[in-house]
Amino acid sequence: MQVVDCDYLVVGSGMAGLMCALHLASYGRVAVATKARLKDCNTNFAQGGICCVAEPGDTFDRHARDTMIAGAWLGKSGVVHEICEHAPEGIKDLVDCGVRFAKKAGGGWDLTREGGHSARRIFHAGDITGEKCEAAMIRRIRREKNILVLENTFIIDLLMSDRLGLSRGGGVSRCVGAYALDRESGAIYAIRAPNTILATGGCGKVYLYTCNPDTATGDGIAIAWRAGAKVENMEFMQFHPTCLFHPQAKRFLISEAVRGEGAMLVDRHGREFMHKYDPRGSLAPRDIVARSIDSEMKRTGADCVYLDIRKKGRRWLEARFPNIYRKCLQFGIDMARDLIPVVPAAHYTCGGIQATADGRTSIPGLSAVGECASTGLHGANRLASNSLMEALVCARLAAARLGPKPETFSGGRPPPIPSWKTGSAVPEDEAVLVAHMWDEIRRLMWDYVGIVRTDKRLERAAHRLKTLRREIRDYYFRYLVTPDTLELRNLAVCAELIVRSARKRRESRGLHYNLDCPRQAETARQTVLPGYKP
Repeated sequence: MQVVDCDYLVVGSGMAGLMCALHLASYGRVAVATKARLKDCNTNFAQGGICCVAEPGDTFDRHARDTMIAGAWLGKSGVVHEICEHAPEGIKDLVDCGVRFAKKAGGGWDLTREGGHSARRIFHAGDITGEKCEAAMIRRIRREKNILVLENTFIIDLLMSDRLGLSRGGGVSRCVGAYALDRESGAIYAIRAPNTILATGGCGKVYLYTCNPDTATGDGIAIAWRAGAKVENMEFMQFHPTCLFHPQAKRFLISEAVRGEGAMLVDRHGREFMHKYDPRGSLAPRDIVARSIDSEMKRTGADCVYLDIRKKGRRWLEARFPNIYRKCLQFGIDMARDLIPVVPAAHYTCGGIQATADGRTSIPGLSAVGECASTGLHGANRLASNSLMEALVCARLAAARLGPKPETFSGGRPPPIPSWKTGSAVPEDEAVLVAHMWDEIRRLMWDYVGIVRTDKRLERAAHRLKTLRREIRDYYFRYLVTPDTLELRNLAVCAELIVRSARKRRESRGLHYNLDCPRQAETARQTVLPGYKP
């Protein structure tokens, strides 16, 4: 079996993964593994921007307070302040990569404001900020001689020293790399590294309706949990309030910045309704807005609600939101004349692998950064545009920890890696079973574990997921592995972790709203699940 050796294995090609790789390249050989193309990630779809205090009168303390309020005070205060204070360094890293953030006509940054923020502090590059950042980082990655890019490479599982028979005398097991599947050739090989960094994004595809790309199947969270890593706060799945509602519009977001620039949420008659739910109206945090829209739709029987930004006029809209304006026109919606139909959709995983701000997890040799990690920044709900900020800052902090003093193999020698065993597995002949189980998981999560939950719905979800995971396990060992099988396996793990976490939280806080426990507890506590033990 082929073994690829490197000093640092970075899994994932969004902002957290690529920026971490760029920082680490000066310290050693880096391999960046991604299951599709480098640009196939959530970062590439990010519209709004990146939080960073830069305006006179704004402060890091104000940003931290906004973050804590949005997160229903479940955020970890020290982590929140640390990440907010390091944001300027992250913005500089992107500028150094060639990203051109928008500026005012007279000079200075053209900062915008989004829901939950008390000041303008969002750096943006029009309404395709993520795409421009991703393109700039990819250009840099391609030029780095010390970075090996492994596209179409699906990580199957982590290589753990105890499971390889390398930990003796009951020693602590550590990560020494991963088994990988080459999607083009079907070959399985090993990537051996003393330092593995997961930056695989979230698990939005666990829900039937999501604005996430097809790659968001929670792979990093699932493989880390199977390796024994602790996961935290998985019950907090953020639903973006304003996904374009149109039969031909697949996962297209109407950026939060549209509301930040004055758009109002209205019903089909043009009547504003958010003031009934929160004094901040359409600029309330995402959890409140999504829940309010869900309530309004159920109350009126409507299929959607609407955004109204017609007062801004065509010229202004074409200049500020050119991509969104063009996209809406493709579906016959003129933002300057028409109301924009929107609905909530699964958007961001606030929980994940328990990690520190510099990426340290409960497993030696394994780090996690970006959306797959739960650092304590977001708490029970993510403040708008804090995600890319976290990715930048935590990538930098993780590289600062791992670069000068990297983890090393026990004894200083690379451990032998056993060849992948297929056993009696045969090529699959019933792919329809995978498609059916995939669909069933996503539907039951949407119906039973969505924006509003109940004990009975969670109990039903847990019961059915237990059966599905057993069926998926049997299928996994009976047939040769394929990307579809691996994604289904990981999706089922994430679904179960979300349900287990939701059942443990006996209150309603932030993104987790349970009709049987509608009140918020006086004390904010994290939900921590232990890693899998075979």
